[in-house]
Amino acid sequence: MAAKVEIYTWRFCPFCIRAKALLDRKGVAYSEYAIDGDRGARAAMSERADGRSTLPQIFIDNAGIGGCDELHALERSGRLDALLVA
Repeated sequence: MAAKVEIYTWRFCPFCIRAKALLDRKGVAYSEYAIDGDRGARAAMSERADGRSTLPQIFIDNAGIGGCDELHALERSGRLDALLVA
């Protein structure tokens, strides 16, 4: 069974695009929340992300893993695949 993956983005954010591209290359299904200009949604995301307000914010099985750099670091270290399996 696949893990639940969620990503908060802005449509033209290069880091968001890069993070989604990695997930797409791996064939990972994810829910995307495009929060462009929505202050309320960004505040809710930040609360969920332990105060982090940068985009993207990525959650795997409701655990915040951070953003694009953290996602790619997990991939480079070989730990991402294990997180993606529920």
